[in-house]
Formats: sequence, C-alpha cells, structure tokens
Amino acid sequence: MAVSIHAQPEVSGVDAAVNPRYVYLISAIAALGGVLFGFDLVIISGTVPFFTRYFQLDEFETGWAVGCINLGAAMGALMGGRLSDTLGRKKLLMGCAVLFALTGAGTGWAGSFPLFIAFRMLSGVAVGAAALVCPMYVAEISPAPMRGRMVSFYQLSIVAGILLAYLSNYLLLNTGLNNWRWMFSSQSGPSLLFFLGLFFVAESPRWLIRKHRIDEAEAILTRIGGPKYATAEASQIKASFSQETRESVSDLFRKDLWPIVFIGIVVAVFSQAVGQNSLFSYAPELFRQAGMAQDSAFLQSIIIGVINFIFTFIAIGTIDKIGRKKLLQYGSILLGLDALALSAPFYWHLPGAWVLVFVLAFIAIYSATLGPVTWVCLSEIFPNHIRGNALALATLALWITNFFTTASFPVMKQYWGLPLTFGFHAVLCFAYFLFIWGRIPETKGKSLEEIEKELTQH
Repeated sequence: MAVSIHAQPEVSGVDAAVNPRYVYLISAIAALGGVLFGFDLVIISGTVPFFTRYFQLDEFETGWAVGCINLGAAMGALMGGRLSDTLGRKKLLMGCAVLFALTGAGTGWAGSFPLFIAFRMLSGVAVGAAALVCPMYVAEISPAPMRGRMVSFYQLSIVAGILLAYLSNYLLLNTGLNNWRWMFSSQSGPSLLFFLGLFFVAESPRWLIRKHRIDEAEAILTRIGGPKYATAEASQIKASFSQETRESVSDLFRKDLWPIVFIGIVVAVFSQAVGQNSLFSYAPELFRQAGMAQDSAFLQSIIIGVINFIFTFIAIGTIDKIGRKKLLQYGSILLGLDALALSAPFYWHLPGAWVLVFVLAFIAIYSATLGPVTWVCLSEIFPNHIRGNALALATLALWITNFFTTASFPVMKQYWGLPLTFGFHAVLCFAYFLFIWGRIPETKGKSLEEIEKELTQH
C-alpha cells in the first residue's frame, strides 16, 4: 500500500547549498516509521495458525483478529492530522514509536482474546497515524530538488517492512509453542530504534512557522540548505499560510463537488477490495492449503515480499511515463484475470506451485499498478479547497474497506470455498475496470486546475 502526501510549496531561484547527508539522515529515520507500518500490517500472516489454535477461534473470530488493526488505523488516521498539528510531527512520531513497541509486546503476550484484540487495535492507531504523518514530515523537511526522491524512499520503506515481517516470521517459526508470541514481539526492536533515532531529527520547519517559532524554523532550514535557502523557504511557507482558506466538511457534499469526492472514495475502496491484503495477511495459510509443508509455505511468503519490493520500485519510474488511468485499467483487468486463474488450482486440486505462480503474479501486478497509482490519483483529482477533507474521507473509506476485506476472507473461505472467493474478487476487479474506463480522466501531464475543470464539467 502506498501513501499520500500533501504537496508543499517549492522554492525556485535559490541556489541552495543543500546538506544531503542531513536530509538523508532525517529521511532514513522517518523511513523506520514506514518499515514499522508495513511490518505491523503483515506480521500477523505467520501467526494465524498458532494464535487461532491457542485461543480456539472460529473463522469469524479469526477474521476479526486479522482485520481489526484496520479499524484502529482508521482512528489513527482521523486523529493523526489534528494531533500532529497540536503536538508537532516529531512528538507524535515518538508517540507512535512507543505505541508500536508496547502493542507489539502486548499482542504477543496477551493472555486472553479480548486483550489480544485491544492491543491489535491500539497497534492500528499507530499504523494509521504513522501512515499519515511520516510522509507528511518527510515532504515538509526535504528541499524541493530532493523531495520526490525522499518520499519515494519512504514508500519503498513500507514495502521493505512487509518483506522484513515475512523474513522475521520465517526465522521465528521453529522457536517452539510460543513462536507466534515472539513474532508479534519482534516489532518492539525496530520500534525502539525508531524512538531513539527521532532524538536526532529536527521538528518540521513548516509546523514551527505555523506556531510562530520562526527562529527555530530558520535555524533548521539553514542546517538543511544554508542561510539563503532558509530565508527564501521561510518566506514562501509564511506566504502559503496567508493564502490558506478554511475548509468545511459540508463542501464535500455540494452538488458540483460530490461527484468528484465519490470518484475518490471509489478509487480508495477498490484499491483494497480487489483482495491483495487477503493475500498479504493469509499467504502462509493459502500455501499450506495448497499442499505445501509449513516451512515451505513460510519461505514462499518471503518471495511475496521480494516481488512486492521489486515491482513497487519499478512502478516509481513508470507512473509519469505511462499515465495514471492506463495503469489503473491495466492493473484492474489483469488482477481480475489473475484472480480467476488463482481459483483454478483450488477447484481442480492442481499442484501448489500453480498457487505460488498466480499469487506472485497478483502481487506483482498490484505493486506495479493499483498500489502506487491509487494515492497519486487521489492527490490529484480533488480540488484544492477541499483536498484535505476529501483525502481524509477517502483514507477512512480505504481503511474500513481493508478491515472488511481481511476480516471476511476466512468466513468466505469456509462457506464459499477459495474458488468462489477469488471469483468474487475477480468480479470486483472487472467492475473497477468499467468504472475507471467510464469515470476517471487521465491526469498525466495536467495541472491541478485543468484536472479540476475537467472533472467539474462531467
């Protein structure tokens, strides 16, 4: 899953003596938040067969255990923006680091199922807040010439966190009856590293200027790009604040704006409804059901993480070349065909190698198309004066859809069977293709104003 950033003003005409080492240090530490975000979402994939047996869970309870983190993430996303405006980006990220560490250990060593769920949801709050604030912080502190690179680095760190979670699960698989407890607890180590690293980074200059702490902001900007850069950047940030208008949530439902907001919500919902997170969360179980041995199933999950990383990296260079709409169309139709293909090995009881091939193809297609393109599309289609509230609503819809998708998968698998379950996701993919074809314009190479004009004329 990719992340959204709000566009920041760029400084032009400034020959800034940028200090790349300091910017890279800041971005690397912030990227640990992305690693934890990806790690926390996927670590449960290796624990499912063990904690379900320990707590004696049925399919509905298993789905609730896996999916509830997304409800916490929805709450974290809703609270994260306001809290970061009040406390500052750095303090909020420190709070997320502490929450990641405590909830990792708490989930792992919970003695009852209700306590397990409580820690999972609290962990989700950290996920949702970090997903919002980490890229915001990176975008706000990076000089314009480095901003795109640094945000892309953050996006890759999320995918790296997913790969790290699969690797951690594999390494801890044979540690005895408490293996699932150690798997959850393993996130506490990088969480502590993230917390300590945040002591070495500065607060966002943009936030400091908003709080009228101009001298502190200029000192940080000077360290990043020198005095000339600091003066120009601070002036531009102050000018951008003076031009801001207060958004109203009610604006989203105006007759001329709701069709655009609706498109954004559909894009967010279908980015999760196609089923990729079910594969991320239940991959070892799928491979075991396809006849693979337990060790082999966990090893194949690592391959999923590697494919996800490689194709996300590839996607970063293709979005501006191929175009958003084309990538969404290619992705939705190919994912639909692959979901149909994925149902075949379970229907005809084909060798498990076919399951691996079609799962890897699904992850590769998603990582190169819908995954990264969704947030680019959402950041472009909303008009300027409603962008903040519209993105918040779309993000809420995304997390809630993710909850229903991951929570319902074990129930659908039990009552429908895997062939029909994947067939259902194929239908959703094809429906999304038709929506993209009929309702979503191509935004490649267009200004935000041109996109707004085109959408409001529909």
